[in-house]
Amino acid sequence: MMSRREIRERIFKLLFRVEFYKEGEMEEQKELFLEDAEDFPEGVTEKNKEEITKKYDAIAEKLTEIDAMIDEKATGWSSRRMGKVDLTIIRLAVYEICFDEQIPTGVAINEAVELAKKYGQDGSAAFVNGVLAKFAD
Repeated sequence: MMSRREIRERIFKLLFRVEFYKEGEMEEQKELFLEDAEDFPEGVTEKNKEEITKKYDAIAEKLTEIDAMIDEKATGWSSRRMGKVDLTIIRLAVYEICFDEQIPTGVAINEAVELAKKYGQDGSAAFVNGVLAKFAD
């Protein structure tokens, strides 16, 4: 069984692929990702994979809307100019803040900052936090 943090990290990794594959290729990428033994070691349940897939699909469906929301709030930055890692983390968090009622805003922001520390560059955590703070209002 995976923790909520581990599940969120897998959603981030899958969502990151959107930047490199066409929309029509993402279904195959999702299947390949879910079969990857490195990302899904023993003990991962089908329920975990289902949760990852369901949330990824929900985010992917709203990606254009999420990007427009980011562009509106991130003054001086457009989503097209952001680093791919930072953008992916922000997309995930914006979805959680604006569309997932089960996740408190503070948790979404904190988890995004932790992902930025782990996968981003120097300054990513502060940048992600700054952008997401505008969604907390």
